[in-house]
Amino acid sequence: MLSGLYAQLGGPSSVAAVIISVALMLIVGFLFTRITKLLRLPNVTGYILAGIVIGPYCLDFVPKEVSSGMGFISDIALAFIAFSAGEYFRLSVLKKNGKKVAIITLFEALIASVLVFVLTYFILRLGLAFSMILAALASATAPASTLMTIRQTKARGHFVDTLLTVVALDDVVSLVAFSVAMSVAMASLGSAVTAGDILLPIAWNIVLIGVGVLLGFLLKFLMKRHSTDNRLIVAVAFLFVICGVGAALEVSPLLGCMTMGMVYINASGDEKLFKQLNYFSPPILLLFFVKSGLDFKLDALFDVHTMVGVVPLIVVGVLYFVVRLGGKYGGAFLGCLVTKEPKKVRNNLGLALAPQAGVAIGLAAMAARVFQSNPDPEIQAMGAVLQTIILSSSILYELVGPALAKLSLYLSGSYGPRAEAAEAAAGEAPPPETVPPVSTEGVSKEVETLEARLLEIEKELEKKRYARSPEEAAFMDAADETEGEMTSDYMRRKFKNRR
Repeated sequence: MLSGLYAQLGGPSSVAAVIISVALMLIVGFLFTRITKLLRLPNVTGYILAGIVIGPYCLDFVPKEVSSGMGFISDIALAFIAFSAGEYFRLSVLKKNGKKVAIITLFEALIASVLVFVLTYFILRLGLAFSMILAALASATAPASTLMTIRQTKARGHFVDTLLTVVALDDVVSLVAFSVAMSVAMASLGSAVTAGDILLPIAWNIVLIGVGVLLGFLLKFLMKRHSTDNRLIVAVAFLFVICGVGAALEVSPLLGCMTMGMVYINASGDEKLFKQLNYFSPPILLLFFVKSGLDFKLDALFDVHTMVGVVPLIVVGVLYFVVRLGGKYGGAFLGCLVTKEPKKVRNNLGLALAPQAGVAIGLAAMAARVFQSNPDPEIQAMGAVLQTIILSSSILYELVGPALAKLSLYLSGSYGPRAEAAEAAAGEAPPPETVPPVSTEGVSKEVETLEARLLEIEKELEKKRYARSPEEAAFMDAADETEGEMTSDYMRRKFKNRR
């Protein structure tokens, strides 16, 4: 639709075309979040829908040359997601219930993968390579929607702690499963599978974990020695280092970035850096999800003649959606049963594991990139089909996921009247406020104290007027500290010159 404009600007690959395309992706992605907000849906749903609308099958605003040249966005966006997930690997929580959570995670992730593999390989006969990769992707769970729902409801308690740790560990299991599946799949498409084909990617992931550990401790050391304006620079630089090493070794950077975040939070206890990065990363995540929508093969999904083997693509997509959802719930239920978790955890945990975006979309993009480098057209098409299934199911999961997560939090008593009743029964409810008797002595002194307190509150309100979230507050505090340091330096120089 904008091909004429891009031609006048020097072609779709020109600098002007790239900048305008990125601007359109940001603007349209933002506008779609206004719609999803009204529908109480997560932002990621709006981003993906925005990409579909401005993509080649609707308005065609973004040239293919621009979209195909933004592959690095996937690695960078996933690096931010993984580093943020590392914050939830606190040793204090893992020591408390780490063994139970690990068992639950293995059950819910692997049972979903096994069921999808049985469906695709033994029932639908879709081939070993395709079945293994799709099954590995089925194990992944997106933490963003669940975390957003927890923050909105202000849920808390044992169920929430278990859920957060399971979601974080889930990505580790899916990454290992994906690495093994990719190795076996590529070997099966070319030659016989060897032990080295399976073990080498795992070995490179271990190397990347070691790099994450080293950079996590180094990050803690540097955070103490640098001013706040350099904190983001150092942290982003380290994330880019892990992305670069992962790209060179042809493995996902997620495990390394997650390890760096885990090491940093346990070594320093500093939550502010995570909040600052969370406030800094939304434009990058927006571009990543909008690009995923741009790559969505809308015509292939709804074309009954598009086949995967001998099965229509839309049938594969629908069956994958249903089977994975059942595997997640059944696996979480069995895992909780084995670890003797309370009934409210056992019955409701699986409901909160439905969302699948972020990690799964990024891994599908990586698989598609590997397949598209193969000269065989059938293998190239396999990558596009994988992306189509994961993106279409992710949209559906993001539509139903937040509602299911909210339902699970309510039924488990993590928020609402049930949570208040549980706290009261446990003696944890806050005591009712009592009004002390008013004394006639020293009234004027109490009035002065009250006035001083009111002034302090007014200053705090003025200071935090524009800080509407913890992430924004952390980001603005860093900016205030930097401005204060710059002002102090300026005043010192000014005073020195006067002398």
